[in-house]
Amino acid sequence: MKSFAAAMLAYYFALRVGLPKPSWAILTVYIVSQNSAGASLSRGVYRFAGTVVGAVATVAIIPFFVNDPIVCSVVLACWIGLCLYLSLLDRTARAYAFVLSGYTASLIGFPSVFNPAAVFDTASVRVQEISIGILCAILVHRFILPKRMTGQFTAKLSATLRDARRLAGDALRGTSGQVTRRDRDRLAGDLLALQGLAGHLPYDPVPVTPSRDTLQLIHDRLARLLPLATEVDDRVHALRSGNHTPPDELTALLGEVEHWFAAADAAGRDVVANRLIDRAQTVRTRIAADAVTAGDRLAANLVGHLAEMICLLHACDRLERTIITAQSSDTASHLRSRRATGYVYHRDPWMAARSALGAVAGIVIGCAFWIWSAWPEGGLAVSILGVCCALFGNVDVPAPNVVKYMTGSVAGVAISLVYSFVILPRVTDFVGLVAVLAPAFLFAGSLQARPPTTFMALGITLTIPILSGLGTTYAGDFAGSLNSVIALFGAIGFAVVSMSLFQTIPVDAAIGRLLRLNRQDVRQRALGGGPDEARWTSLMIDRTALLLPRLRLSGKSHPDVLDDTLHHLRVGHAASRLYQAIRQVDANDGGNNDGQIGYDGFELLTAIALRFGPGYRAGPSDAIALQRRIGMLMARVADSSIKDRGLLLDLLIDLRFALGPSGASNWENDR
Repeated sequence: MKSFAAAMLAYYFALRVGLPKPSWAILTVYIVSQNSAGASLSRGVYRFAGTVVGAVATVAIIPFFVNDPIVCSVVLACWIGLCLYLSLLDRTARAYAFVLSGYTASLIGFPSVFNPAAVFDTASVRVQEISIGILCAILVHRFILPKRMTGQFTAKLSATLRDARRLAGDALRGTSGQVTRRDRDRLAGDLLALQGLAGHLPYDPVPVTPSRDTLQLIHDRLARLLPLATEVDDRVHALRSGNHTPPDELTALLGEVEHWFAAADAAGRDVVANRLIDRAQTVRTRIAADAVTAGDRLAANLVGHLAEMICLLHACDRLERTIITAQSSDTASHLRSRRATGYVYHRDPWMAARSALGAVAGIVIGCAFWIWSAWPEGGLAVSILGVCCALFGNVDVPAPNVVKYMTGSVAGVAISLVYSFVILPRVTDFVGLVAVLAPAFLFAGSLQARPPTTFMALGITLTIPILSGLGTTYAGDFAGSLNSVIALFGAIGFAVVSMSLFQTIPVDAAIGRLLRLNRQDVRQRALGGGPDEARWTSLMIDRTALLLPRLRLSGKSHPDVLDDTLHHLRVGHAASRLYQAIRQVDANDGGNNDGQIGYDGFELLTAIALRFGPGYRAGPSDAIALQRRIGMLMARVADSSIKDRGLLLDLLIDLRFALGPSGASNWENDR
């Protein structure tokens, strides 16, 4: 209803101003409108920025190549490809501005290739029509029954924290691997969804929105929780399955923490959390001080991870209250003193360039056919082709979405012809026009609000305003409409073929590339490179979230892909921390062990880097040899008198468990 009201308001203003193609104001409203006021404003701002940049680029390109249509078309295609490349790299809400820059150049530029004298006027008018549509969409969504993005975000955050506590509880209880895996996948998806909502929060019409720092702080803690739950789960299983009996105080602590995870009362959790953290630290210190066996060291390691998990969930509870109450609290100020990273997007320049070059190739082929055939409607067809390449090119397999758009366009064409030649000739005033347009646009708007039918709805809402001839006056032109319909379906059909050939990345290839990048990054971290801990964890969470939909689309079974990603995350985390610790020990305490611990440590990390290097095929004996090498280093560290002995032992235990199931079974063999 609100989208239709905004569309009619925009149409009315565009008519009153006297713009030549007011239908552009209508379709802009439907492109900009989102399910909240904040998202609509965000999208409107980025659409306006993208439209202006695209229009300026078109005005700069067309006159410069006025005497060579082929070169002019190639340059326009390259501009669209560049915009698509930048949007694929950006991956935030801002990416929409890049999409629109290419989209606008296609719509204005190609029809102007053989009429360069009119390009400035066309661009100017188009910007005005689109600006009216943006303004009306923003005003209606902001002031008529506004739907706040902040409310959606806080509801999603509360659900995410419940999922996080459930994951922590499952880890502590040693729930089956399938349930824990499902909880981990859900939490990774939650974090990506939260980031998507958070991008629109600054545009939400509320007095106070959560600060960027607070959002980054809570994200960092939830991201760290995901691998940490697996660390705890592994150690609980190892302790319960081994011959060693866990200390009584550890058993009691596990029971209390499990009860705390399940507590529904946030205020009650707050009171208990500090006591549990203090107790966990005391228990850890006592067990570590008296540690003689490998089981003692493992118990101390488990309690250390347990204390970190309680701290993370406790901080998340306090940050959630800060966000919900929309107040600056001491909690956020205290936690803000630590460095916050926030969500880190996986960006792949190679894959983005591949998609962009595919779009350029498809558009250039379309232009060559248009110019060679001298097709009068070819400029319109190529402009629609460019729009398809820019608008649908942000996924691995775009053709199915273009087919949905074509299906909607078929319905849109049928509705448009009925309006154009049966209904509109009988309409005599604006109120009557609104009344007759309402059924089609309300139906299409309801489809657009549902994700499965969004692209089909776009085909309807983008077709009706233009093909029905919603201009300044009624001008039923059947021949013109027929030519436009042929150009529309010719362009969309070619877009399906072109994008299938040049812009499609097989799902399994995309999965394989993500895993190769994981291994490459692990190797880099084992050698002391790569991003810091928080950025690494967040990057791997994003890659997990990217894998989830691809695994659903893949026709092959990939049962271990997500486990492999978590394995890479843990090994990269443990190896990088161990590298830093060994370097510190080697620099400050190397004399106490003749530098042997540093030498062995770096040898171990080099072996891990080799294991994750390109082309390396690991055999069963490699894992055993690596575990044996870790065990020998642990023995050397345990017998030494270096100051950071406890830290090194903890990190070596982490590395042993991260490297695989054999790590859990080998801990008993340690001294």
